[in-house]
Amino acid sequence: MRGGSDILIELGKRIQRSQQPTCQLYSGHRGGGKSTELRRLTQDLEQKGCMVVYFSAEDEDINPEDVEYADILLACTRHLLEGLRIADPKPVLNWLKERWQALQDVMQTKITLDDKVSAEVQIQQLAKITASIRTQPSQRHQIRQLLNPHTETLVAALNQFIADAKTKLPPGKTKLVVIADGLEKITLIARENGRSNHDEIFIDRCEQLKALDCHVIYTVPISLVLSNRASDLMEIYNCAPQVLPMITVQTRDGQPYAAGIEKLKEIIRLRVQAVAKAKGLSLEAEVFDSPESLQRLCAISGGHVRNLILLVQLAIDYNEDHLPIATISLQQAIRQLRKTYRDTVNDDQWTLLAKVFRSKRIPHDQQHRSLLFTRCLLEYVDKEAWHDVHPVLRDVPEFKDALAHLPPL
Repeated sequence: MRGGSDILIELGKRIQRSQQPTCQLYSGHRGGGKSTELRRLTQDLEQKGCMVVYFSAEDEDINPEDVEYADILLACTRHLLEGLRIADPKPVLNWLKERWQALQDVMQTKITLDDKVSAEVQIQQLAKITASIRTQPSQRHQIRQLLNPHTETLVAALNQFIADAKTKLPPGKTKLVVIADGLEKITLIARENGRSNHDEIFIDRCEQLKALDCHVIYTVPISLVLSNRASDLMEIYNCAPQVLPMITVQTRDGQPYAAGIEKLKEIIRLRVQAVAKAKGLSLEAEVFDSPESLQRLCAISGGHVRNLILLVQLAIDYNEDHLPIATISLQQAIRQLRKTYRDTVNDDQWTLLAKVFRSKRIPHDQQHRSLLFTRCLLEYVDKEAWHDVHPVLRDVPEFKDALAHLPPL
């Protein structure tokens, strides 16, 4: 239902076949299912002889509103040390010890890095540093100022640690893979020179991102991948970034796509069947009050899985936790989601949305990158990629007005 996209082939095969470390980018709309796919890839790679360190940087290590390269490097360092207890952490711990007094002064907290405590306790101190970067804006800036001049030496120390880990991999494991999830949520910030913070991290700092001596996968904002920098990214990382498209719920000419709708129904059905009291309930008569309500729910989600589940949760709330979910409760949920998306769109962007709705194509500029990042525009794939306006926006008066005022084709 995603145009043939398969992460096991698109990312997994390259890792399995390459004799040298690879660095790959993976993207898609936030909430579209990337983390689920990356966990599926993790399981597959582990079954095929890889040791995988997977982590979501957004959960504990970075603040998506304010991220720089050093934050990502520290997050990778922390999770590699925590995930590979088989290796000697001394190279990295020695690097930290050279800066421990300055870090203590900045963080105004005790950091234990002396030889009197175990290596495990010392490794835990990295979590304090990444936590400060994530939650303390003033400390975040000072920590970066302290560590930025020394990122190259940190990479060197980390690669010493990785080299030792490779010699101690468990039987049957031949490759080491790091998957850094959550980076696609880094907020887009446009610079005065026409570039963005996404350019600075994934293009300007590409050599450092590629420098780890193991296979690495970074998630990356879809607004960067679907921009005029796409060919640059392919050249820099030696392969095209892979994008997970939406589940197709309608064709390019606006006709319902039955197979995609059925897949979304299956997603809901599996969650219903996981509840003991709900097993055996008819989805279209006992969970929802009519087949039309369920069809409407799937179509209005645009094939975006997180929106689908959010709408179900909101509808249950409006239905006061009773089944079946009434049509009026679903309509209230849709109105709430529509308001959220409507508030996201600037006044000067409605015409842009109308033009994409008609052409199914996006120009490569900052305005459209912003609309991709906020999921007002969604990507689909059949024989080729195409784009459309999120269905929840199509009944907004501003969108209808913009569409009506477009010049005839």
